[in-house]
Amino acid sequence: MSAPIPSDLEIAQSARLLPIRTIAEQLGLDPEDDLEPYGRYIAKIRLEALDRLQSRPLAKYVDVTAITPTPLGEGKSTTLVGLGQAMQHIGKRAVVTIRQPSQGPTFGIKGGAAGGGYSQIVPMENFNLHLTGDIHAIGAAHNLIAAMIDAHLFHGNALNLDPHNIPWRRVVDVNDRALRNVIVGLGKREDGIPRQTGFDITVASEIMAVLSLTTSLQDLRQRIGRMVVAYTRDKRPVTADDLQAAGAATVLLRDAIMPNLMQTLENTPAIVHCGPFANIAHGNSSVIADLIAARTSEYVLTESGFGADIGAEKFFNIKCRASGMRPDAAVLVVTIRALKAHTGKYRVVPGKPLDPQLAAENVADVEAGAANMIRHIENVRKFGVTPVVAINAFHTDTADEVAAVKRIAAEAGAYGVALAEHWAKGGAGATELAELVVSACETPNDFRFLYELEQPIKAKIERIATEIYRADGVDYTPLAERQIRQFEADGLGALPICMAKTHLSFTADPKRVGAPDGFRLPISEVRAMAGAGFIYPLCGDIRTMPGLGESPAAQRVDIDAQGRIVGLF
Repeated sequence: MSAPIPSDLEIAQSARLLPIRTIAEQLGLDPEDDLEPYGRYIAKIRLEALDRLQSRPLAKYVDVTAITPTPLGEGKSTTLVGLGQAMQHIGKRAVVTIRQPSQGPTFGIKGGAAGGGYSQIVPMENFNLHLTGDIHAIGAAHNLIAAMIDAHLFHGNALNLDPHNIPWRRVVDVNDRALRNVIVGLGKREDGIPRQTGFDITVASEIMAVLSLTTSLQDLRQRIGRMVVAYTRDKRPVTADDLQAAGAATVLLRDAIMPNLMQTLENTPAIVHCGPFANIAHGNSSVIADLIAARTSEYVLTESGFGADIGAEKFFNIKCRASGMRPDAAVLVVTIRALKAHTGKYRVVPGKPLDPQLAAENVADVEAGAANMIRHIENVRKFGVTPVVAINAFHTDTADEVAAVKRIAAEAGAYGVALAEHWAKGGAGATELAELVVSACETPNDFRFLYELEQPIKAKIERIATEIYRADGVDYTPLAERQIRQFEADGLGALPICMAKTHLSFTADPKRVGAPDGFRLPISEVRAMAGAGFIYPLCGDIRTMPGLGESPAAQRVDIDAQGRIVGLF
């Protein structure tokens, strides 16, 4: 009988890390000129490095995405890290580019985003807890603008702001449902002008989206300047530049714009930067990280959040437009457990034991739930990208179940299917996947966007809804209709679309699993992120501030007698 796998934290704390200077040298970076060290194992990469690297050839570009996940997640980050490690095993140089996790999921139900088992980014404690403070810098910049709005109202309101039409809320980087709706300015007259507002989680801030899509410090300044933070009483948009707040907000982000260099358990370089939520924003790590990685390796391996209907669609239509980079292949992560759940017969609830039938062999359930996988394979192919399927292995998977997935995926048009055991075996467990990815990258593709920017806002929304989700059509509330007309009148109609939708279903209803059809997509509200450069429609009931569950992960995190962190996964 094999020995049990230690916890993620125990594995991470026993890792043999290389000095960050050595990791930088693997990439051809100069530790003196290109790094800002944060201790021995973490450093920021100065943006000047990008200019110096421009003469180097571009790496192959691979996005790791997934089928529609259960609430527990299906191991995209773990697969991304395992694939990066596996590249070394087959003699290829790769860089992993990955998002920095929010404290929301870290202390909530889902856990961190450093990977798991023997495929992790390390030091994982730093990765999951603040890292170099980028998210807090974003929060400071965001809340500075919020404070300047309320100060402007208090001191005479020269811009004629409408106190009832200020979409710029405040942010905090924890799940806190009590802050979703608040009233500010209560108390004495000198305490401000009372108005209703609220809080979003920091990773839902437009500044997070701006930072992850920017290409330079000057581009960052311009994007922040054109963010719409309020409206006048005659419905004209007011920007951060109008408020004279953009310069100071940019200054707070001078360090945060630099990506963070780390490593995996097997010392593969990892660039960690930004963390926009995928069901609210575009859910991808930064353009700058990918641009640097593309000049320092043979393969850039990145990840887009949640299923391919959300993160990968936004990776293709939004991030690739911003960066100018074109993907060579995609990895679609699948678990046997999730395919069974997509039959609709099982309920997966975070914090509660799984239905034991999910671990029992049932090829019929795998075949029925595979309809979800088929749709995601078809969607990736609609962008002209070659999909490789990675079965993220669990010890309960059986040979017949795996064979069923391989057969169905191949029939649906996957380039290849690999059983990936990177969680238990590290890079050595994902070499088959790595070989398939390398081969897929050599296969000619015809990358294309799903829609043209010049199309009307509604046409772009409906293209995503019908082509990617397979909705019969889209229904708009009167508010959403008014907002679309306003944005097009304001000259924002040519922006890409960033759908805010549940990650648990192709529909707006998280309970409708599998590959549903015969539904319409409800759009309750439409918002503009003019600085980030996209329009985001809210599909059904989507929240920008999560809440903590009954037994959040925070209850299990502590410090032991030696001062070490315990209970962190």
